[in-house]
Amino acid sequence: MACKHINAAELQPPNATQSVYKEDCTQCFDSIDNPDGLNVCLFCFNGGCLGDRNHALLHSEKYQHPLALNIQRSRKKVKRDSEPPQKISKLAIAAETEADRYDIKTQVRCYECGVRDIDPSSGKLPAVIDGVLKANTFATQAEVKAWEQEITPCEHTLCLIQDEARQIDSQDLGHCSMCELKENLWLCLQCGNLGCGRSQFGVGLGNGHGLKHTELTNHAVAVKLGSITPEGTADVYCYACNDEVTDIELVHHLAHWGINIAERQKTEKSLTEMQIEQNLRWEFSMTTEDGKELKPLFGSGFTGLKNLGNSCYLASVLQCLFSFPVFRDRYYHPNDPPPDSRTPAEDLETQLRKLADGLQSGRYSRPDSDVIVSEYSPEVPHQKGLAPSMLKHLIGRGHEEFSTMRQQDAFELLLHLLKLITRSSHTAPLQDPVQAFRFVLEQRIQCLNCKKVRYRTDEQDNISIPVSANRKLRVVNEGPDEEKQKDEYEPVTLEECLDIFTASEVVELTCSSCGSKDGFTKRSLFKTFPTVLAVNARRFLHINWVPTKVDVPVVVGDVPFDMGIYKSEGPQDSEELFPDDAEAVAPQFVPNAGAINQLEAMGFPRVRCEKALHATGNSDADAAMTWLFSHMEDPDIDEPLKLSSAPASSQAAAVGAATVNPESIDMMGQMGISAPQALKALKETGGDIERAVDWVFSHPEDPGDFGEDELADPGNSPSTTAQGQNSLAGSDDTPAKYRLSSIVCHKGGSIHAGHYVAFIRKEILEEGREAWVLFNDEKVVKAEGDVEEMKKFAYVYFFSRL
Repeated sequence: MACKHINAAELQPPNATQSVYKEDCTQCFDSIDNPDGLNVCLFCFNGGCLGDRNHALLHSEKYQHPLALNIQRSRKKVKRDSEPPQKISKLAIAAETEADRYDIKTQVRCYECGVRDIDPSSGKLPAVIDGVLKANTFATQAEVKAWEQEITPCEHTLCLIQDEARQIDSQDLGHCSMCELKENLWLCLQCGNLGCGRSQFGVGLGNGHGLKHTELTNHAVAVKLGSITPEGTADVYCYACNDEVTDIELVHHLAHWGINIAERQKTEKSLTEMQIEQNLRWEFSMTTEDGKELKPLFGSGFTGLKNLGNSCYLASVLQCLFSFPVFRDRYYHPNDPPPDSRTPAEDLETQLRKLADGLQSGRYSRPDSDVIVSEYSPEVPHQKGLAPSMLKHLIGRGHEEFSTMRQQDAFELLLHLLKLITRSSHTAPLQDPVQAFRFVLEQRIQCLNCKKVRYRTDEQDNISIPVSANRKLRVVNEGPDEEKQKDEYEPVTLEECLDIFTASEVVELTCSSCGSKDGFTKRSLFKTFPTVLAVNARRFLHINWVPTKVDVPVVVGDVPFDMGIYKSEGPQDSEELFPDDAEAVAPQFVPNAGAINQLEAMGFPRVRCEKALHATGNSDADAAMTWLFSHMEDPDIDEPLKLSSAPASSQAAAVGAATVNPESIDMMGQMGISAPQALKALKETGGDIERAVDWVFSHPEDPGDFGEDELADPGNSPSTTAQGQNSLAGSDDTPAKYRLSSIVCHKGGSIHAGHYVAFIRKEILEEGREAWVLFNDEKVVKAEGDVEEMKKFAYVYFFSRL
């Protein structure tokens, strides 16, 4: 029987900008490796599974897309030779193609005509099928980017002016001009000086004389001699930009010093290769103290996430979040139909449900006989792991950092993800799971002179606690590879960190009531407590503006502790409060909690931090830091921020904010403007839609106002009572006892390198008790031995209220 759709007008090969979902289903993690394979819609290139869920059939019936290309992939059986395969020396190059590893079987099917094996050479099918098979998938794109950095020229390479030309010594090009080292040499492209590099992982020796030369001469650009290849590539580093760059005139710049690039041979690892090797070596111990392999775990709640290339920070946070019932209840609905979305791969709700199904169903958590491990990992029967490429794309879309393939800060990712989830739609009876993380901090300030008091409340979903770094005596490591002294720090308890966080401090402010400049005492305590308390331990110090981790042990016990001792009692009868009109005359600026914590961690005084955030929109720590650098010399930089009474325009905007019409938000939504952007624009323009639209186009980077009740349906808002009155987030009931549920741990010297894993307290059914489980990307094992040590050095702690 012939198919009448093979010449349909809608049949067109995918273009370069279209995504082809040909590896896994867009609504679950069934993939082309399943026995039934995956159906790729030939009209819109959506990927749909077959089998019991049959998302492919649902898609075809809903959108009247009858034709699909079924793709089945099976692993080739390879005979192992007696000799091991040759080691790959350059990881940026794919040494083995998909055709070498897998057998691919395809078949064209038509749902409407009922034909299961259409001739692939008929009608328009050949070009469309060829385009689908040649197109990259999300996962493939992620793997490619994972091993490649986006390196660009800088002004110093583009405008490089070289000194008088001269011939440098032969093939080995001599030695460092300040020592006798003949390896790890960097050639200054401006003057031809040879200096050794800094000693670091995978390089060998180095005394940093190349950097010393830059400090003495201000010559910015250097090339690593051992990395030069006949093809014209090499490691070029700009000390002025403090980054790896490219030099489009490298051949001519080297020829200036008598170096013929065609005669060069690469003799040392490139910076990218060293970074890759270092990341591969960051392995958390997968063995017990007596050398036995840790026990792999499988089943519901024990599903790993594949590393998509420096994505361990994302996997660790997601595992912790979905270990809480509030997230599972919100997104795991195995018996419900999938969300109604024409582009499920681009829909956050769909992808979060897909992840919840993958993690909780247990259907993907089973030993994988085809697991391929690195040379640094033992080969054990772990699971294959899920690849949440579509979710990662959505989380990072439009974000300067999370859209890249570089390693990121797990705590910053947590804050960004909670914000995205809150901004998304939550249709009754489903509620925002982030509400379980929210609570209210109450700040009390008191004038040191007149003793009047003012209270202010701030809603938050996390706290970032300072960790005191008290050095022990310096310890010398006498091993052959350890020549530098290492700092060790005195341990502190979690309670000590919380005491510092809630301690009273003196701030320099002028009293609006008595005019005194003696200052105020300020203290922040909990007015309410969350169901889940997320705590970031600030162990990173900024040394020369580079985030550097310090290993300060924080002792956290397994015994529940009571946070009720940190509860605010609120205004007391014996206290004299500041009059309300004083607050209107001298309005207070409330700095963004996360941003000001980051700035203070860099060593900036709080007064400067508040000024910078006020001047830059109160949302971005990077923008505030840039402002600080450009205003360091301001004569009033250390004077407290002074806010004048709101001008008439601000008052009009405030009036407009109080009366934002939901229909106005809907009208702007029809123009493609998000609800948070529309809300903020309407507030800023007094409710005028035309002005609000102009405001949005003039502020394209502003994410909008998404934390206000105006965006929520009053009947569904979790912070709204049955009578429609707002209630505080969290609960003020005491005692407020908490117990540690999970931790995100980081191993490495910087938040932008190393490796993240998660330890989660879970019930193991076969043992009938709770135990700590290690989630190390796709590896899920019962943690033994080093859990207590990992708890001391965790980066993010999650506590559950009992």
